[in-house]
Amino acid sequence: MEVLVYGAGALGSLAGGLLAREHDVTLVGRDPHMRRIREDGLRIDGEVDVRVTPRALTDGTHRAADLALVTTKAYDTDAAARALATGEYEAVCSLQNGLTEERLVAALDATVLAGTASYGARFAEPGRVTCTGVGEVVVGALSGGASAPAARIGAAFEAAGIETVVAEDMPMRRFEKLAVNAGINGPSALARTENGPTLDGPAGEISREAARETARVARAVGVDLPDDRAVAAVERVAADTAANRSSMREDVANDRRTEVDAVYDAVTDRADRHGVTVPTCRTIGSLIRGWEAARGLR
Repeated sequence: MEVLVYGAGALGSLAGGLLAREHDVTLVGRDPHMRRIREDGLRIDGEVDVRVTPRALTDGTHRAADLALVTTKAYDTDAAARALATGEYEAVCSLQNGLTEERLVAALDATVLAGTASYGARFAEPGRVTCTGVGEVVVGALSGGASAPAARIGAAFEAAGIETVVAEDMPMRRFEKLAVNAGINGPSALARTENGPTLDGPAGEISREAARETARVARAVGVDLPDDRAVAAVERVAADTAANRSSMREDVANDRRTEVDAVYDAVTDRADRHGVTVPTCRTIGSLIRGWEAARGLR
């Protein structure tokens, strides 16, 4: 399968590098990371040890592939969609945080699939990323149900040694992913803790309540995500990635813009439209935005 990974940072490089063991992969990202990959290949270390030589580009326009994986930061989704719209793809799948797929649907003619990835990835240096935890990829139709494109992509991922689930309940899984984002990312960034201590420490109840609020919003928009399933997902991911830092924790540590809008606004905007009260998510989002504003990141 020909795969283009748009947004080859830590997660995109990890996913693309694992796929490149079996498939024809093109990474689209920024220099000096792309330049080093062109010169010396991509090295993945940590929980897996891989060296591969995918194509590495900084311009993702006018390309073609069977599959485009979108792994940019959520706030770069519109830019990614504009670039991908100049090319030709049978399917496009987002592995981003937040609920970004609708923006891709609006811009692209290709089939847009929903996806999640529970692998842990950290950018180490140009040309090298570290896998901090082996997980799985879940892919399926955005609206749920069976999907032939999702089945083909799942088989391609499995052929590359990536544990993959082809799911028919992606509407619920998308909100479950959002609950995990809301429950771990903001609290861990504010408390400056790794994922495990975030749930195990004093911030744990805040994390769990953010997940419950997300589940309430999901049900308000017609997606049957029970509170206990949302909380269990947060606890499971935190336990499986206990020593890892969330992406938002990494952004705060490095004085970078976060994905606060994609995560917490995705909850609060829908809550406002459907009359749901979400004070925990609203507070977390406001605190993160306040931190960004004080540093000129907004």
